[in-house]
Amino acid sequence: MAPPGIKDVAAHARVSVGTVSNVLNRPELVSEPTRNRVLAAIADLGFVRNESARQLRAGLSRTVAYVVLDAGNPFFTDVARGVEEIARAQGLALYLCNSDEDASRENDYLDILLEQRVRGVLITPVDHETDRLQTLPSLGVPMVLVDRASHDPTAWCSVAVDDVEGGDLAVTHLWELGHRRIAFVGGPHSIPQVADRYRGAQRSLERVGAPADCLVRLDTAALNVAEGRRAGQRLVGLPARRRPTAVFCANDLVALGLLQQMTQQGIAVPDELAIVGYDDIEFAAAAAVPLTSVRQPRHELGRTACELLLQEAQAHADAAAGLPGRHVHRQVEFTPELVVRASSGRRPARPGTSTRTAQAR
Repeated sequence: MAPPGIKDVAAHARVSVGTVSNVLNRPELVSEPTRNRVLAAIADLGFVRNESARQLRAGLSRTVAYVVLDAGNPFFTDVARGVEEIARAQGLALYLCNSDEDASRENDYLDILLEQRVRGVLITPVDHETDRLQTLPSLGVPMVLVDRASHDPTAWCSVAVDDVEGGDLAVTHLWELGHRRIAFVGGPHSIPQVADRYRGAQRSLERVGAPADCLVRLDTAALNVAEGRRAGQRLVGLPARRRPTAVFCANDLVALGLLQQMTQQGIAVPDELAIVGYDDIEFAAAAAVPLTSVRQPRHELGRTACELLLQEAQAHADAAAGLPGRHVHRQVEFTPELVVRASSGRRPARPGTSTRTAQAR
């Protein structure tokens, strides 16, 4: 049996369809007795308005979407909470889509979201230079890159973290602790964040004049716990004279897997191997050996991205209505912060130093 529609409500209340529409959308235009009769009919029939259809007719959806790179990574869950907070405050629903680092899956979701006429799309793309992604602005769909810097500031807004600086922070910390053979564990390097964090590690060592073989690169197929454990096995298999004394991991999941493997192998952290992660997810502080990590302002990333998206969507709506004003794309970059815990040990305090905090710039 089909659910009751607006015509059924009108017949039940003995009014026109237009009167029911006014009660739903402009109740001040309807007399109180008539309005009460329509509301009673709605309650009697269990009528639920098709808000999606109404918004599409009005040309402005009440949904936004976030296409995440890996829904299994708590980092993206925290970013999504920031997005949801802003969306919910504006009375909007949030679609959460997981590309799982698969470009074809990402494209499929983008096609679906275009068909749904969402108000805008937030995305942490597999590769933001793909043809499919490049076409969205030309279709009039507001889009913001999340955790990605835009290579073309005229194309779209972006919200990101200075990952080169983050990699520099991590390896400078390990160098100051006295480590002279440091491994970088993470991959694939086609992921821009991984490449930037590795470049930051290189920059740190170049600044102090360290030899090239001071930094050992161990690539992983993905950024997850299982890959961290596999990397740990490879490290343990190295001859003692070639084995790094410290590891900087491209994210916390890899670092936690590495830490698990070291514990299983009976290798003391940080005494025999210091470990630094990246993201500072909730589990980092709760690990058996609390994890030193480079903190990203995850919640603020999501909030800022959603605010930029809604500003652009409103500018599109104003332009369609012939109102003045123009949207200017913005690129927001946050500065990461090193959070030192037991997995790396603490560097000696130096006069005049202070912890850098996350801030937009």
